Amino acid sequence: MSEIYKNAGVDVEAGYQAVDLMKKHIAKTNRPEVIGGVGAFGGLFDLSGFSYEEPVLVSGTDGVGTKLKLAFEMDQHDTVGIDLVAMCVNDIVAQGADPLFFLDYIACGKNQPEKMEQIVKGISDGCEQSHAALIGGETAEMPDMYDEDEYDLAGFVVGICDKKDIITGDKIQPGDKMIGIGSSGVHSNGFSLVRKIVEENDLAYDDHIASIDRTLGYALLEPTKIYTKAIQQLKQNLTIKGISHITGGGFYENIPRAIPDHLGVQLTKGSWEVPKIFHYLQETANVHEEDMYGVFNMGIGMAVVVEAHEAEMALELLRDIDESASLIGEVTAETGVKLINA
Repeated sequence: MSEIYKNAGVDVEAGYQAVDLMKKHIAKTNRPEVIGGVGAFGGLFDLSGFSYEEPVLVSGTDGVGTKLKLAFEMDQHDTVGIDLVAMCVNDIVAQGADPLFFLDYIACGKNQPEKMEQIVKGISDGCEQSHAALIGGETAEMPDMYDEDEYDLAGFVVGICDKKDIITGDKIQPGDKMIGIGSSGVHSNGFSLVRKIVEENDLAYDDHIASIDRTLGYALLEPTKIYTKAIQQLKQNLTIKGISHITGGGFYENIPRAIPDHLGVQLTKGSWEVPKIFHYLQETANVHEEDMYGVFNMGIGMAVVVEAHEAEMALELLRDIDESASLIGEVTAETGVKLINA
């Protein structure tokens, strides 16, 4: 292999080595529908075995955002791949789709094979949790775009559902109940504010925080929860009328996306447990409570709307699979999101 490209900053041999290290992780995500192996120009997935009446493919794409800066600082790279998958998968799950396959894109300043392997391990772990096959991806070494120890991630997922089963929210009515499914922590949104809090309050990611019994860094790096299993459990047993994936913009921006424009939601504070990391951030930086709910998930990663008579069943179904679930509010005729005290 000519050294001219390597001298320009791109190590093709390192790329080959990285792919070899990734293969064992990719293999764990394999599904019967996957055709061929890793290394072709495109990923192949056979849909002929599905028996939907009117099959609809549902796609989503996303990244991890500035949470990556925390991974750089802590030099821990095996969990942000889970975040990447979660951010994509949870969006299509919210539309009623079951994930089929996933592709990733990694752009880096320098291809360090062991680091690339750790990133892909996380992506593989996320795909396993989602029941999605990792059928392809791209690692781009761009020394003029990124510092040597930096990288960026993007992902793309495709899922499927029957046309009649797409979750649109259009049948939601006042009196319907909202079930909150617990988050694993901060997930992958709000990290620009998180990093500002850390910097302005002279905190360090290796600070041990007594109230959460962990270092600050590990509490923040906790990967985003994936809700495929939880939503499938509900879909198989009752009617889901709407789903909101609580991401950037918190409650005020995401919950209205799941319900008709002429309706609103009243949520009861105290009806679910807010993880201690949010209390710590709020108290440390004296952040107004309304801002916390407008930026973070505050312990609710996904909110599901069901009819009132099915609310208790929904809670039982989720708890049967060890999900943290709470009745957090109900749909109202008044628009907007209103938080009230218990």
